[in-house]
Amino acid sequence: MFTELNASGYKHSDAFYNAEFENILSKIITCYNLMLNDNVSLSNDENKIRDVLLLNYLKNNAVRRKIELTDYLFDREVPEDRTIGRTDIKIQTLNTFQDTAAYYTIECKRLDNSNPTGTTGLNAKYIQNGITRFVSKTYSTYYKTNGMIGFVVGSIDIHKNVESINTLLKSSFTETNTTQVLVNRSIVSDFNFSYYSTHSIDGEEIIIYHLMFDFTKNIQ
Repeated sequence: MFTELNASGYKHSDAFYNAEFENILSKIITCYNLMLNDNVSLSNDENKIRDVLLLNYLKNNAVRRKIELTDYLFDREVPEDRTIGRTDIKIQTLNTFQDTAAYYTIECKRLDNSNPTGTTGLNAKYIQNGITRFVSKTYSTYYKTNGMIGFVVGSIDIHKNVESINTLLKSSFTETNTTQVLVNRSIVSDFNFSYYSTHSIDGEEIIIYHLMFDFTKNIQ
């Protein structure tokens, strides 16, 4: 059951959308587990990994019906209407039919063990080309709730790597206006690599959820 996150200033509607988004994320985690069970072969390429997740699972009608995901539509590489950004995954809800700005966004990034606390490694790109794009409004955040998926393509301790991301947030990427670094947030009981962070935009806080999917054994 959803318990409201410890972020100041949230209204009841925000808690509802956080809960809705966590439900969506739980289904995405289910798709991740299906990918592992199917022993999918993946290229070490962010867009190609995303496409397998999206096209073979999140947009697969048989899968959508099986995991009760038919209230949502998933699209890839969608240009933002109001900004110059192109989102990796756009999630349309029933509300989108009433307000075309009402959708969730997920950004995907690869992660490995190269230069974890440096400003040129994939952790830095995860922040600079991911988190920062939400804070800078390159990606819209209608519900003040969005997400990122880290595709782990190299052998790492995921929790320690999250600590490295947090170090970078505090030391090298202060423009992310981070009010809460990544902390663990249990979404599915048997999945230990879900987190959330909070960031300030124009005096309001937004939540970014983070899922870390370990595909090291699937990369060919």
